[in-house]
Amino acid sequence: MTSHVYTLHSTLELPLEDVHSHFDDADLPVEIEDVEITRRNNTLILSAVAAEDDISKYTPTAQLKASVSENRVYLDEEEEEENSGPMGTSPSGPQWGAFGQQEEQEERPSELVEYACFKGDRETVLQNTALQYPMFEVLCDIARNAEKGNLTAITAVNGQLEATRIVDGDERPATIEVREDPHESAGSNGVDWRNNEFIS
Repeated sequence: MTSHVYTLHSTLELPLEDVHSHFDDADLPVEIEDVEITRRNNTLILSAVAAEDDISKYTPTAQLKASVSENRVYLDEEEEEENSGPMGTSPSGPQWGAFGQQEEQEERPSELVEYACFKGDRETVLQNTALQYPMFEVLCDIARNAEKGNLTAITAVNGQLEATRIVDGDERPATIEVREDPHESAGSNGVDWRNNEFIS
């Protein structure tokens, strides 16, 4: 039975280098032989390569899309948190006169790091139908390695609905709730579900 991805929302962010290293020894789903990584300007595209020959070479397989952005990472952030006291005092006590000058003179060591941002809904992050569910499993593996961001999804596996929720690299319990859409108005042509004689 075919598995489907019905809804998906992602806010995942991880260093671009981590995405590449992830596929050095990734345990891919059996339907996927390889994942091709292509970069076009500031867009990263991860395309599924089918393991079987039953998919035509002209059929576009599922792909994951991410935007690439640069973030400044401060290398001494943890050190400063450990050494700094209350109100910016140093171990020898507060030096109010020289504090401003010292802060201007000493630049914090930092570097620009490129991040892959898998952000958006299913149509934005996970595209094309062929091998879509196996590629969703690949995205879940990426989410488990991402230190920042969430991945939520509703899928159907062997006819059973499943909820997925991964937050900052950790899988969390998830349930599916059916709610009434508040935007739907019960007009004269609509069905009044609350007072319908056929629903007990």
